[in-house]
Amino acid sequence: MKGIIFITSVILLLQVSIYSQTQTGNVIFIHPDGTGLADWNALRMLTVGPDGDLNWDKLSSIGLYQGHIRNRATASSNAGATIHAYGVKADVADFGMIDNEIPVSQSGKRLSIMQEAMKKGIYTGVINSGSIEEPGSAVFVASNIKRGNYTEIAKDVIQSGADLIFSGGENFLLPEGTKGRHSAEGKRTDGLNLIEWAKQNGYKVVYTREELLNTSYDEKKILGVFAARSTFNGKTEEDLIAAGLPNFYPSAPTVNEMTKFAVEFLSQKGQFFLVVEEEGTDNFGNKNNANGKLEALLYADRAIGEVLKFMDKHPNTLLVTASDSEAGGLEVSGYEVAKLDPNEPLPPTDRNGAPMDGREGTGTLPFMTAPDKYGNSFPFGIVWSCFGDVTGSVVARAHGLNSERMKGKIDNTDIYRYMYLTLFGVWLD
Repeated sequence: MKGIIFITSVILLLQVSIYSQTQTGNVIFIHPDGTGLADWNALRMLTVGPDGDLNWDKLSSIGLYQGHIRNRATASSNAGATIHAYGVKADVADFGMIDNEIPVSQSGKRLSIMQEAMKKGIYTGVINSGSIEEPGSAVFVASNIKRGNYTEIAKDVIQSGADLIFSGGENFLLPEGTKGRHSAEGKRTDGLNLIEWAKQNGYKVVYTREELLNTSYDEKKILGVFAARSTFNGKTEEDLIAAGLPNFYPSAPTVNEMTKFAVEFLSQKGQFFLVVEEEGTDNFGNKNNANGKLEALLYADRAIGEVLKFMDKHPNTLLVTASDSEAGGLEVSGYEVAKLDPNEPLPPTDRNGAPMDGREGTGTLPFMTAPDKYGNSFPFGIVWSCFGDVTGSVVARAHGLNSERMKGKIDNTDIYRYMYLTLFGVWLD
């Protein structure tokens, strides 16, 4: 009996030793909202050809992401974000709260993983190409009983203590009657000017791509306010063409430019945790705008590329990327389209009635792939299954420190576990 107790004690000590020796490091979570495998396949065909490699393709680990939530088969953006930030299942309306209270996270604390990182002295950043209150990034530092309480959420994000905050959403940072750099008038009814609050609390504030690119990495904290709402125009191709509007505002930095600045800025300070959301992939998908969705996904892939370059010199870093659902249910139609004249506009629908997009929307010329390894290019169209968010083929990827943990079928709660292990050195069973 004494021998069994001794052996058990040795095993426990070895386990403790293994945990204590687990290397910790930086974590970067890139969330291209509303994307699945078909989106990445379409981007690959369009930009580097069927045989080429995206930055996304270069990531070492793959997880087949199971995205159901507590009361739905498909996640909402806010429920998915709550699951990523706390590591526990949430309901469709939850925004950093479950059953109207801050949830107990997988680690046993009533803190998101980013809030726990802050308490450990880890530097933090949140980036969103959409508005500041978008859940994919905001839920990591803010909780609210209602997703639509935009001004309350914006206040919580600004006052969260994050070292870097980049997004749109100037409307929700300024009081009524106050004109901003991008906003005709603020929407706050409490009289607070959160941009002034940020300046008074040590934040350098920038408003454009040019200002960001001319900012030193040595600033103590930085707030980027790049649009009145989102840095993109989340409308259909036809509406944008009629209004003479681009997919993305040219004055705002793209998500890859924001990410490049963020990793350099935060890494000079110490260990860091950065959450990056490309919201355009979701909003354009929900409008069935193939042109816009693929442009947004290209910026997300370039953000992954910026992180990979950073990781060449900073291998103590984990990169995780995942969506929580697929916006619009995009698919590539190549077989049927190949039968058509590539110099003629595509039909408005497939034979089964599914809406079809060409390169500039309905009834326009087909997309063309970049050349394959034999130099051939092929026409294709994008067909849509719906306007909403669906569950089909979300694929999570990981690279770098502890990325080998991601393999096979994974649950959406596992995203938290990979990040927690790398930030704090503890694997949560």
